[in-house]
Amino acid sequence: MRPERITLLENKRIILAVTGSIAVYKAVDLASKLTQAGSAVDVIMTEAAQKFVAPITFQSVTGRSVYTHLWQAASGVSLPTHIAHVGLGEGADLMGIIPATANTMAKLAHGLADDLLSVTALAARCPVVIAPAMDGGMYEHTATQANVATLIERGAYLIEPEEGRFASGLVGRGRLPETTTLIGHIRQILGRDGALQGRKVVVTAGGTREAFDPVRFITNHSSGKQGYALAQAALDAGARVTLISTTRTLPVPVGAMLVPVDSTQDMLDAVLAQTQDADALVMAAAVSDFRPATKAEQKIKKSADDSAGLTVTLVRNPDILQTVKARRDATGSPRVVVGFAAESENLLEHAQDKLRRKGLDLIAANDITATDAGFAADTNRVILLDKDGSQEILELMTKAMVSERIIERVALLLG
Repeated sequence: MRPERITLLENKRIILAVTGSIAVYKAVDLASKLTQAGSAVDVIMTEAAQKFVAPITFQSVTGRSVYTHLWQAASGVSLPTHIAHVGLGEGADLMGIIPATANTMAKLAHGLADDLLSVTALAARCPVVIAPAMDGGMYEHTATQANVATLIERGAYLIEPEEGRFASGLVGRGRLPETTTLIGHIRQILGRDGALQGRKVVVTAGGTREAFDPVRFITNHSSGKQGYALAQAALDAGARVTLISTTRTLPVPVGAMLVPVDSTQDMLDAVLAQTQDADALVMAAAVSDFRPATKAEQKIKKSADDSAGLTVTLVRNPDILQTVKARRDATGSPRVVVGFAAESENLLEHAQDKLRRKGLDLIAANDITATDAGFAADTNRVILLDKDGSQEILELMTKAMVSERIIERVALLLG
């Protein structure tokens, strides 16, 4: 299957500068994933980096020349211009120094320029991202921390290293994050001036869980994938995103603030708290309409009578969107509310009714009987309905693409 391209990264030119750390192997994967996402990746390798990985490795995954010193590329071809650092920096959308050693950061903090990486970093006018990776206590050393502070003060973006075990056997802070995290930071930086810049968007995700004893609960088939994709799409558009989720298995998009919840009441409380100052609410969660009337204090045990069953009495849950509508009618906030209608029959009829009753600006209707879309799938097929009566049919596509279209509509509604 063809790797999924990422709209925000398509046709972006990224300079990936690689220094002499054992974490270089992660940079190879990063270069590969960025290329698969649609970016043009120009790799600069220091002499020390080449001790860990050969330039041909990066050339193989990017399909582009690798630059190793000031005078020519590793493949022997000429540099982009007679002034290499200007040629590489011209038109770049982002420069990432990943991984960045303590030595490289010290050079950059003091303005040294004795190799292609350092002169390109000085000449670059695009965002510069630094992801440190080093062994032992090197990252925590006061000299390194002073250099990091200097670089941040001058406008560099720092991807903090993670805690973990080093090649030396020591444990501490200095490990390069995994590729998905690195790409998440890159997306956050590239999307910061998007259509939702300065806006706060609240997204709900997952299926609520209604407990009837300490170990059992009633829920539904929602995986949370659509909600998480919506959160990522809003981040790509420059929004401040709060993700209210029941899901525990999906990685949280870099930059989103997670509010974990379980029950419908939990989600209602979180939604009301988080939307007080929000511009938009996208209600993608599958909320339980009913909950057990009581919750047993101890685990319910089956009786000795094999024929005996269990009766659980259900009562109505609060309606989150109806509650939001009431407050919105009084305060005007949030300005835009988007809902979802997951239906097994009469899709458009039920979706239009929900749109009207709950005062929504937009609703995404999807047929849950389809085997290739909806619950748990990576794809979806939806119809977008707005309060003016128009319809937009989104044929089978990834949930990421569905989310991008919904977020575009949110941005248009916000003006």
